[in-house]
Amino acid sequence: MEGLLPAVPSRAYLSEEAIQEERETRDRLREIDGKLRLLGQRRLALVERVRELSAEQKSLFDARQAPQEKVERLHEEHRQLGRRLAQLRSERDRARSRLDEAIARVREIRSEMNPAERARPDRVRREIAELEARQQTSALSIEDENALIDRLRERTKFLKDLEAREAVIAEQGRKLKEAEAAVTAAREAVGQRSKELDETRRQRDRKMDEIRTELVRAGSVVAQIREKAAARREVMHKLDVLGREMRELDTEGRRLWLASRERQQEARAAARTYGASHPRENGPHGPDRTDQKLEELLKRGKVTLG
Repeated sequence: MEGLLPAVPSRAYLSEEAIQEERETRDRLREIDGKLRLLGQRRLALVERVRELSAEQKSLFDARQAPQEKVERLHEEHRQLGRRLAQLRSERDRARSRLDEAIARVREIRSEMNPAERARPDRVRREIAELEARQQTSALSIEDENALIDRLRERTKFLKDLEAREAVIAEQGRKLKEAEAAVTAAREAVGQRSKELDETRRQRDRKMDEIRTELVRAGSVVAQIREKAAARREVMHKLDVLGREMRELDTEGRRLWLASRERQQEARAAARTYGASHPRENGPHGPDRTDQKLEELLKRGKVTLG
């Protein structure tokens, strides 16, 4: 703005009123220039603050990428564990179905077996031997002895039938053992699937906890980014206000400078006109009294040309 300060014209061209206006104009221009320098310094500081906030926003945005990427990875792992849970539930349901079928098979085999046929021949032989020893060593009444003989006959006949059906009974026993083994295996399969299901569910819950933790971290970074953005908007608003103030001061300064230049041009033009209409005394080589006469004219008021 100092480049806009008008050169002080000779007092010969201006009236006292114009000189006062010039002084006031120069004072105001110096004041404007000082304010513009101060506002310029403030503007540089605000611009630097905007750059700092922008850099901090960029740093926070980059820092947000890590937890965001981790959340996406954890979310995909959580989805995979969810699919694994569904698969394990299906496998456990099939294992339970096989267990139910195995239990039903055991019950079916047992229902087909005559309880009497489940007796082992060696046990029946021991019972017969005990009955014979009792008959030989004990003094029995006729009724007791007849009952014992009937029991011996029944057990002997039963033993013969058992021995005749021993192969069938053995086959039924083999089938029953296989069916019971299938039940045991099916139970183990159900237990294994249930164990895997529980462990997978715990893993998925842990993934969800990790996702929540990372989301909290990302949310904290986002909150900081928003704070920086709000601070940056506030600084930008201050820059806008300061810019408008600087433009207004600059406009005022230019207007004052143009008005001063116009006064000088009018004064010089009036001096030239006045000097041309009044030749120099004592001929062309006489003293030029134009400035002196113009000063007298201007002291009377504003110069006007007829």
